[in-house]
Amino acid sequence: MNVDTLSPEALMWGQPGKSYDGISFGLSDTISHTVQALWPRPGERILDIGTGTGWAARLAAWRGASVTGVDIAPGMLEAAEVLSAGLDPRPVFQQAAAEALPFRDESFDGVISTYGVIFSSEPTKAVAEMARVLRPGGRLALATWADEPDGYIARFFGLVGEWSDAPPPPTSPFDWGHASWLKEVVGERFEIDLREQVTTLYAPDVTTIWKEYVNGFGPVAATYAALSQDRRDAFRAAFEDFHRSFATGLGLAVPRLALVVRGVRL
Repeated sequence: MNVDTLSPEALMWGQPGKSYDGISFGLSDTISHTVQALWPRPGERILDIGTGTGWAARLAAWRGASVTGVDIAPGMLEAAEVLSAGLDPRPVFQQAAAEALPFRDESFDGVISTYGVIFSSEPTKAVAEMARVLRPGGRLALATWADEPDGYIARFFGLVGEWSDAPPPPTSPFDWGHASWLKEVVGERFEIDLREQVTTLYAPDVTTIWKEYVNGFGPVAATYAALSQDRRDAFRAAFEDFHRSFATGLGLAVPRLALVVRGVRL
């Protein structure tokens, strides 16, 4: 696809390519638990929205499901294709947005999204699309951020925002972490169950975390690339200082509050 036709968001998220898999590695506890919450069965048709490098899609395929992964970023999809080589059944990956899924009604037995659909610019439309492509009684499993304003994830994105000229998202991804919002918006089309989970990132030191994020996480990589050299050094220093507060005697342990959302299409 011609990069000139891609949205800034698709370019930003896709730029790290395979390096984003390191970010998924740091989230692998919740990704695995969300796949468990969906419990894919052999032969079932599963859709992974915001698949990234395909971590959840591969886990569902490993369970024997027929998996389709979608993402807005071709850079992510190209990486997912490479990283999924050799799987049987092998996931199929294609470009699509959560608000306009290119599938027929009732095409899937299950839909999963791990920190993906929460970045939709039109959440109500995304929820309607998830319900549309699921068969009646089909299952839903989501991983969402549930941090309070003083929690790690909110402070992390706040730190990046302080150094970035990018506009804030039109809707807050943190809405998906509030039980009242989920019951109103998602609960209109799904019977849902919510479970809090602390997903912990373990790393040897702040330098390691910096390298993972500046190479693998689109918002950090794009912010860093847009800065002058002196401000790049200052951004890195602020990023590393922020993470030093999570140091233990044997490296870092960064707790992040999430929700695992299970649903059944009404």
